[in-house]
Amino acid sequence: MAMKQFKAESKRLLEMMINSIYTQKEIFLRELISNASDAIDKIYYKALTDDALVFNKEDYYIKVTADKASRTLTLVDTGIGMSQEDLENNLGIIAKSGSLAFKKENEAKDGHNIIGQFGVGFYSAFMVADEVTVISKALGSDEAFKWTSSGADGYTIEPCEKESVGTEITLKIKENNEDEQYDEYLEEYRLRSIIKKYSDFIRYPIKMDVTGSRPKEGSESNEFEEYREEQTVNSMVPIWRRNKNELKDEDYENFYFEKRYGFDKPLKHVHISADGAVVYNAILFIPENTPFDYYTKEYEKGLELYSNGVLIMDKCADLLPDYFSFVKGMVDSEDLSLNISRELLQHDRQLKLIAKNIKNKIKGQLQSLLKEEREKYEKFYKSFGRQLKFGVYNDYGMHKDDLQDLLLFYSSKEKKPVTLDEYVSRMPEDQKYIYYASGESVERIEKLPQTELVADKGYEILYLTDDIDEFAIKIVAKYKDKEFKSVSSGDLGIEADEADKQADAEASENKDLFEHMAGLLSGKVKSVKASKRLKSHPVCLSAEGELSIEMEKVLQAMPNGGDVKADKVLEINVNHEVYRSLKSAFETDKEKLNLYTQLLYNQALLIEGLPIQDPVEFTNDICKIMV
Repeated sequence: MAMKQFKAESKRLLEMMINSIYTQKEIFLRELISNASDAIDKIYYKALTDDALVFNKEDYYIKVTADKASRTLTLVDTGIGMSQEDLENNLGIIAKSGSLAFKKENEAKDGHNIIGQFGVGFYSAFMVADEVTVISKALGSDEAFKWTSSGADGYTIEPCEKESVGTEITLKIKENNEDEQYDEYLEEYRLRSIIKKYSDFIRYPIKMDVTGSRPKEGSESNEFEEYREEQTVNSMVPIWRRNKNELKDEDYENFYFEKRYGFDKPLKHVHISADGAVVYNAILFIPENTPFDYYTKEYEKGLELYSNGVLIMDKCADLLPDYFSFVKGMVDSEDLSLNISRELLQHDRQLKLIAKNIKNKIKGQLQSLLKEEREKYEKFYKSFGRQLKFGVYNDYGMHKDDLQDLLLFYSSKEKKPVTLDEYVSRMPEDQKYIYYASGESVERIEKLPQTELVADKGYEILYLTDDIDEFAIKIVAKYKDKEFKSVSSGDLGIEADEADKQADAEASENKDLFEHMAGLLSGKVKSVKASKRLKSHPVCLSAEGELSIEMEKVLQAMPNGGDVKADKVLEINVNHEVYRSLKSAFETDKEKLNLYTQLLYNQALLIEGLPIQDPVEFTNDICKIMV
């Protein structure tokens, strides 16, 4: 029998397809099953126009059988089959797709889309097989033919016997080597896992002879015996194609667990069936808990991507914006432009449309959760609020309008997290700014001296306890025409009262005192001044400019943060007894003034949670004032 050469530019083309197109060898099974499904679909299409042909779905299936002894893996389908000419054209011409030609001839029939369009999926079998044999009998033919090939050297076609219509593909699995363990493609559990992963929602039964265990008949010692039985190993009908009205919360939760999206219980699910500019189905989940690796470089965002029920990508990152990277789920569409290996997506209009719609759906669900199920939303926010704030900060604030209404911050008045809208709705008429204070915890912020004046005015303060908070607030800049103002900023925008006037008077009268103290702290603070914000505390630090003290701490904690410093101002409470001691020392004992200045500065650092440059010197200074 003469060996025929593949009709392609060169043998190298087939070698490239076998070795380069697919990143994972297990993909071969997905490709062969998809082709088998297409073959059955073709009979379905013919039955739509041929009254003599009755399509009874129960008669159609795909069977996968592994034989370890002969090292063969066989796939049988009851599809349309191939004639000698079909074998010659579809398998003898590389990259010619019989499915694609059939699809073009049968456009828009009942939504049963053909999967294979590139004509190269079949050749993926050579990634794991030394030899591939195809026995096929075409619908309406009395003859069967056998196609055999060992790869790039060519193929043979000869007549053979086959009783039923359909195709049988047998792969002679390669021997193991140092790099690959090909035995796994003969193992029942491995084959089932590959089918479940990629082809679980092929619409026809995929059958296998499965090993089970049962109590041995007549045994009194609880002996068990193995048995084999044929089982359907795929689900066939995906949950996303079922009527939403027939599904319960438990169905979605079970799907969440089955797909291993997480070990928690999802807080919310979204079932999308879109039929517009782009047709797709999607099920999205908002998890309850943060994955252990969520805030690490190892975490991969993305949704599972299916094309006609066949898994194309485990994690399609392009479907989710970074700030919604916590969302789990899947998308299935017939409209996607796939590349030749069906592993990667071309960046096209359809993908962008789906991603945009998904983003809007997620935002809508979060807004609904916030409005209608506040307790659930706050639970979600504890896990993923940080990511929303990163979303506000990243990309120069491009997404702030999408996210700012989803943010929560602890309120000094409400003693619980509140939205920016809730804060603004309660603002008194005379309040110019949205006030906030930054710190490591609510407890520490409540004790900050800088909050005294704003709190005394009865104004609400937002407590920012996350290291990203203040950076995000700086990007938002204003909300409903109200600017944000730190309680530690130089100008609080509060009208002067008697205490302020006294501070101004003291600052003017004792200008030399403050300049002397500033000289002692040269390089550490920008200036020393009389405070208008302190009521009971003797001293505090404030900041001038855009960089706050809290932001300085965050930046300096970063590996490449550098020596970034805020412009600090040491503020002295002129109504405190300490101030009188300073004035007295300035007039009579400059050495004591120097001591007091260093102590007050270090005290202010401690209040801010900043490190003291020389702790030993600080303790010695305390001892000096005690003796």
